[in-house]
Amino acid sequence: MATSSDNKFKLINISFISAVAFKSREDHRKQLELEEARKAGLAPAELDEDGKEINPHIPQYMSSAPWYLNAERPSLKHQRKWKSDPNYTKDWYDRGAKIFQADKYRKGACENCGAMTHTSKSCMERPRRVDEAKVDESKQMDFAKVEKRVRTTGGGSTGTVRNLRIREDTAKYLLNLDVNSAHYDPKTRSMREDPLPDADPNEKFYGGDNEYRASGQALEFKQLNIHAWEAFEKGQDIHMQAAPSQAELLYKEFKEKKEKLKSQTKVSIMGKYGNAASEEEIPRELLLGQSEREVEYDHAGRIIKGQEKALPKSKYEEDVYINNHTSVWGSWWKDHQWGYKCCRQTIRNSYCTGSSGIEAAEAAIDLMKANIARKDAMEERPSAVEEKWLATWGTDVPEDLVLDQKRFAEALKKEDERRREVKDERKRKYNVKWNEEVTAEDMEAYRMKKIHRDDPMKDFLH
Repeated sequence: MATSSDNKFKLINISFISAVAFKSREDHRKQLELEEARKAGLAPAELDEDGKEINPHIPQYMSSAPWYLNAERPSLKHQRKWKSDPNYTKDWYDRGAKIFQADKYRKGACENCGAMTHTSKSCMERPRRVDEAKVDESKQMDFAKVEKRVRTTGGGSTGTVRNLRIREDTAKYLLNLDVNSAHYDPKTRSMREDPLPDADPNEKFYGGDNEYRASGQALEFKQLNIHAWEAFEKGQDIHMQAAPSQAELLYKEFKEKKEKLKSQTKVSIMGKYGNAASEEEIPRELLLGQSEREVEYDHAGRIIKGQEKALPKSKYEEDVYINNHTSVWGSWWKDHQWGYKCCRQTIRNSYCTGSSGIEAAEAAIDLMKANIARKDAMEERPSAVEEKWLATWGTDVPEDLVLDQKRFAEALKKEDERRREVKDERKRKYNVKWNEEVTAEDMEAYRMKKIHRDDPMKDFLH
């Protein structure tokens, strides 16, 4: 803790410095004139503690030393590296050359990188694991095969492509300095075409980026995209960018089904025609078979003599019977219709009934002909029908009732006269004769002349 005597000493020291540093107006003017003369070269330059001249153009804030250095004269010593390293040298040395490389830990060295100049606390290298030296070299990163993730328009990574080169290799844009050679894009570091198309392919290590696009995983990724497009056009809900895992799984299932179908087709063909590449022995009659048949050809290559003319084969399957038929479709013809000869049916997808079907068909035809003949015979001799005057206006009239035409006409006249009498009440007589006998003709005339209330044409009857 500072005492009162120490505080007094500090105050005296500060007051002394301020008294020494104080200058009058005249002394300050003389000092400015001297500085101007030194800058103009009329007065000699000021000397420092070591006897070296101080440049008069150096500003005062750089030439004046801090107060805590207790400098008696102006000096530039405080601007120099006054804490110099005794081991520092300006001699040239081979920078980067490995002079010494330790193979085991040295006491006092950095536990992270092994340098002797610092400790592990102040080490600027990446922190390493303690047992990193025991890691298998096969699991370490190979900088000769550095790869980066590929960015697509849909986002995400879809593969890897080598885009970084080893520093010792020649850059691709320096392989061919011709202006008209393959174009190099510095932004994407890509050169699609081959810069040296005429060079020996066994000697060149780079043949353009298109070489990588047609091989390896790039080709598989291209096939995956094509499959996704074709599946989407056919109606499947598949999208390569929205659901890449689903698209890859569907493509894998598609390849498995395709391989399975291909193998089944191969097995069926080999079962039908045989396998010429198999190890089975060829029959001796085919292996040593010879013939002395002589064949003659004309100038056009046509056979003139010696071999029968081969019949042209159809593109359709031959001698294939369906639905229990023993003959092919079109082997029978009747009444401008094709059919099967075995059952004489004209329906192509019908089931074969054999000879019993033929007999049933002939019996049906005979019966149909007999019915037609009977119908024609009945139409030729029509039966005589008597015309009868039947009642048509009654609802409860028997069906076998026959009306007399003359009596019915008289009944209609009587009904008209009766209706006129009923309409004119003044002409009706006092003594009315009533006849209780009502014939069928009178009843029919009454029904015909009766006006129904619901009849829409009742106003137009009279």
